[in-house]
Amino acid sequence: MAFSGGPGEQVVRDAVGNVLADGDTVTVVKALKVKGSPSGIKAGTKVRNIRLVDGVDGHDIDCRIDGFGAMQLKSSVVKKA
Repeated sequence: MAFSGGPGEQVVRDAVGNVLADGDTVTVVKALKVKGSPSGIKAGTKVRNIRLVDGVDGHDIDCRIDGFGAMQLKSSVVKKA
């Protein structure tokens, strides 16, 4: 869920409304399916050092997840750790 702050400023909030910033650690709140992988990302998986980006289809977090590699997540499926 992304909201526009001031001019040129984007505020990204997690599933519970906390403001996210680059470098934060977040936790995945629901199980996610991953294309090309037999198992998905489990709820409770910690993701460190996120980067906020203007992604496609609402994917506004760029990160690296152990065992899966680089991927983009929606802020609505994570909460700040």
